This record gives sequence, structure tokens and C-alpha cells, in this order.
Amino acid sequence: MNWRKWLERYLRYLALEKNLSNNTQFAYQRDLSRYLDFLQQHAITRVETITPSLIQQYNEMLSQLGLAASSLSRNFSALRGFHQFLVLEGITEWNPTELLETPRLQRKLPEVLSLEEMETLLQQPDTDRPTGIRDRTILEVFYGAGLRVSELIRLSIEDVFFEEAIVRVTGKGSKERYVPLGSQARHWLKIYLARVRPLLSRGLSSRSQIFLNRFGKPFSRMGIWKLIQKYVAMAGINKPVYPHIFRHSFATHLLENGADLRAVQEMLGHADISTTQIYTHVTSGYLKEVYRKFHPRAR
Repeated sequence: MNWRKWLERYLRYLALEKNLSNNTQFAYQRDLSRYLDFLQQHAITRVETITPSLIQQYNEMLSQLGLAASSLSRNFSALRGFHQFLVLEGITEWNPTELLETPRLQRKLPEVLSLEEMETLLQQPDTDRPTGIRDRTILEVFYGAGLRVSELIRLSIEDVFFEEAIVRVTGKGSKERYVPLGSQARHWLKIYLARVRPLLSRGLSSRSQIFLNRFGKPFSRMGIWKLIQKYVAMAGINKPVYPHIFRHSFATHLLENGADLRAVQEMLGHADISTTQIYTHVTSGYLKEVYRKFHPRAR
């Protein structure tokens, strides 16, 4: 069988029928060329002689080459699509990938800040200045409520209920949830709303978003990112810190201190608890470290 000829036809099919991007087509061409080289090395000339175990052997070879989990998954998708195409074109009735599962992507554990790092970061804004009060409030609310950056910048004055100590959050799919707001976040929020926001809003009552930049406009995602990078540098934290790390740290610190997983799921607004469970993998490392340090039989 002329493998290269059918690879060219498959790539043409992807371009014309599937309308895949040029980058995806190039990736598939590279992945499948490597696969055809593998078949040639094993003197495979007929589809019917390709076994599921041979496909698994190929996947193991890619893994040993050091390919990332996402690359392994894409390689298998390309390979499966190629064999499905050969069946569709009537070249063969045999698809060796049919009974094989796509390699699972390992979920990357989220980066988090330690309690000490978070405390140091929160202390960085100069609260003798109006913008410092605003920035401290942003950091406190961000961490204190475990918000996504989109949720933070959309937060409006009407969403805060000081007496009940909760904040109403509009999350993905416009779903609302209510999250407790700690004493520190409430403290700084009251000061900011009373002293600083009126200065930033320039008397414009039409904007209801809480956090405003120096032009009196709501913060953008990039504005929050730049603000965080400024204080990370001031705090001397030598690790990548991005806005979502506040949310990761919020969940991890709650679980480390004994919070119920279902309660954390509700506060984060996760539809599926399996999304929240990733934080249990982070805290299990913390628990193991505590065990090794303090249990008399651990050493």
C-alpha cells in the first residue's frame, strides 16, 4: 500500500472537508509522517496487519521520546482520524484504533501561593495613598472570595451585602452564586467605597462597577494582570503569579484548613465537583508534609 499517497489524500480531505486551520493540518502532517515512518520500520504494508498492540507500542515510543500529554493525545487523534478515513474511502474494513482509548490528558496541578506569600503580597500596596487603598481592596476581595478575574472586574456596588457578609457573583453562563466575604475584604471595601471610589468615578453615577482605574473606567483583565505583577515584584515572590492563582490559593487554603469539598465547590461556582477535586491533590501534598514533620512514626 502506498501510505504516502493516502496521507496526501487525507490531508487534502482535512483541508477541504473539515476546514481545519493550517497549523492543525501541519501538526497532523508531522504526526502522521512519523507514524508512517514507524510502519515502514516494521515492514507494514497492509492495514490489516496493524494490530492494536502495535499502536500501543507506537504510543509508548512517543511517550519515551518525551512528548507532552497534550501532544500524545493529538498524535492519537491524528492517527485515529487517518484510519477512519481509510475505512471511509473503502480501502479497508479494519480500523486498529477502534477499540483503543484516547490517551488521557493529565490535569496539571494548579500553582498556589503559600499563606505567607499571600500575606506578604497583600501587604504591598501603600494604603496611605488612594490608589494603594484601591489596590489593597482588589487583592483582598480577589483572594477573599476566590473570584475569576472576569467576575472581579464585573463586580458592582449592588452585589455587595455588608450586613450579610456576602457578595453576589455572576459567573460562567451568567450563573449567580453567593460567596462569603471575610472581615478583611469587607474592611478595605468599606474604606475604598467611602474614600477612594468617589474620587476615581469623577462623579459619574452611571458606572456601577466597583473597581475603577485612574481614568474612572472599569478595570480590564490586562489592568488587573499588571497590578498583580507590580506587587508580586515588590513582594519578592520568585514564581509565576497570574490572576487565577488567587482563586487556586483561595480553594487550597480552605481545604488545608478543613473546609468541606462541597462547600468549596459552591463558593467556586463549579458545576462538577470533579473540577474542585483537583485541589485535593494539592492539599494531599501538604498533608503528607505535615505527617512527615510531626508524626512520631513517619521518620
